[in-house]
Amino acid sequence: MKRFAIAAGGTGGHLFPGLAVAEVLHGLGHEVMVLTSEKHIDAVATEGRTEFRIERLPGIGLPRGISLGTARFFLRFASGILHCNRLLADFRPAAVLGMGGFTSTAPILAGRLRGLPVFVHESNAIPGKANRLNAKLAGGLLVGFQDCARRLPKLTCTYTGTPVRNALQKNKIPKIEALQRFGLGSDNKTVLVMGGSQGAAGVNVAMMEAALSLGAGFQFIHLTGAADEAAVRAFYLRANIPAWVGAFHHAMQEAYGAADLAVARSGAASLTELAHFELPSILIPYPHAAEDHQTFNATIFSEAGAAVLLPERDANPKRLAGEIRGILDEPTRWKEMREANAGLSVEDAAQRVAQVLLDAVEVGGLL
Repeated sequence: MKRFAIAAGGTGGHLFPGLAVAEVLHGLGHEVMVLTSEKHIDAVATEGRTEFRIERLPGIGLPRGISLGTARFFLRFASGILHCNRLLADFRPAAVLGMGGFTSTAPILAGRLRGLPVFVHESNAIPGKANRLNAKLAGGLLVGFQDCARRLPKLTCTYTGTPVRNALQKNKIPKIEALQRFGLGSDNKTVLVMGGSQGAAGVNVAMMEAALSLGAGFQFIHLTGAADEAAVRAFYLRANIPAWVGAFHHAMQEAYGAADLAVARSGAASLTELAHFELPSILIPYPHAAEDHQTFNATIFSEAGAAVLLPERDANPKRLAGEIRGILDEPTRWKEMREANAGLSVEDAAQRVAQVLLDAVEVGGLL
């Protein structure tokens, strides 16, 4: 039995893949400490996860430019490294894995200073500033997309795919049952709308107007984010359009299982889950994402034929409705998109990442 520390937090895109790796290691009899941020999403997602030791780390974001905020950042960062060093000294892991973002930087550096094997996972097609730094500190970069390795020729990269959490892999639900859980019937085509963990106001507005023009024969599972939930729910009620509306949904296997098509942002974790469930999608990348990484992510799916890439500036209601019809009214195209998603899925990604850690500490392979 060995111990491993996994730094994963700040966004669902970092946290959920990290938990998936932790689940594999725990299932093999190892102990895992998961280091998360202090954000609400991390607390909710790890609630009740007693199989792991959960530790919260203070949020550290690199400010732009030189200012008083820069000095505060370095003071807070130094404090974070000392805190991580104390945690690692107490837990004594054999290796450290960072799943991305500045939540990973202090644990990675603390692990490196302690002489431990240290690895970083990058889910996106192009790494942000934090992971470019993390990768230089670590002994290797594990990548979710092969395109990422090609963009970083000077770094040692291992293609693993992005892990999918057990709750999604092991709890696929028959379509009719999934629809029933949202109070929806099986006669209409079902569109899943999801704008990321915080929601996306622009996508919500465009989707509501598109729903009006689509007319009968369509229904919606619309995950709005907290800010728009009430307004979006009121819209569907007024328009008499069948829909389930919520700020978010914890059991996403139900939403993926019920849907025929997704309209979504293009964070790496969401794309990994869409591929896993073989769900065609219309991807509207968040235009202000660091390094425009969501557009790079969406391009991979678009070029593979698994999705339609629709920049937010072009995502007007008429275009959005037309793209939805263009997929759901064409069974052959829809089937081809499903097959393309299956081709992008790496079902054993969590096992691949875990194997890298196990090989680094020579405790044997996955059985």
